[in-house]
Amino acid sequence: MRQGSVKRTTAETDIELQLNLDGTGKAQIDTGVGFLDHMLTLLSRHGRFDLAVSCKGDVYVDDHHSVEDIGICLGTAFSKAVGDARGIKRYGSMLLPMDEALLLCAVDISGRGMLVMDMPMTAQKVGTFDTELVKEFLLAFVRSANVTLHVRKLAGENAHHIIEACFKALGRALCEAVAIQAAYADEIPSTKGVL
Repeated sequence: MRQGSVKRTTAETDIELQLNLDGTGKAQIDTGVGFLDHMLTLLSRHGRFDLAVSCKGDVYVDDHHSVEDIGICLGTAFSKAVGDARGIKRYGSMLLPMDEALLLCAVDISGRGMLVMDMPMTAQKVGTFDTELVKEFLLAFVRSANVTLHVRKLAGENAHHIIEACFKALGRALCEAVAIQAAYADEIPSTKGVL
């Protein structure tokens, strides 16, 4: 099993996270940020990853610290679970519709953290959740996971649908990228021999 666990405590958050890349999509999420709980549950389900997250954060300030720090922890656990990336497909992509929203997500488990995001929001909030925190979460994730991620909104008017399509597409793209290719099980997917 390819797994990663992280415990991270700061003056702003106390987080425990476990990730199993070879799971079935089971999620146990309690971040203190309801909308993020929903998005991480979708990521887990569509990525077929087992994900457990517990966070006690300073949400009385706002959700920023919790969202960013959970992104850091998820990226760190993902990097641990992938290991040296031996045998993985490395690349994954998904074009995902969610009602009127259409999102393209492409990922490269490259060893280089990079986010290219063209996902204009149509609202500043979904419920009490600041939509600008989606970018903060993704930045924290890619930097800690050392992956390249491109996200592009091709259509969409409802901010909830846009963000939901993003997390579902990310889960499916990551699932494809970490899939083991039997014919290449002993190979690092790079001409350099290392990612």
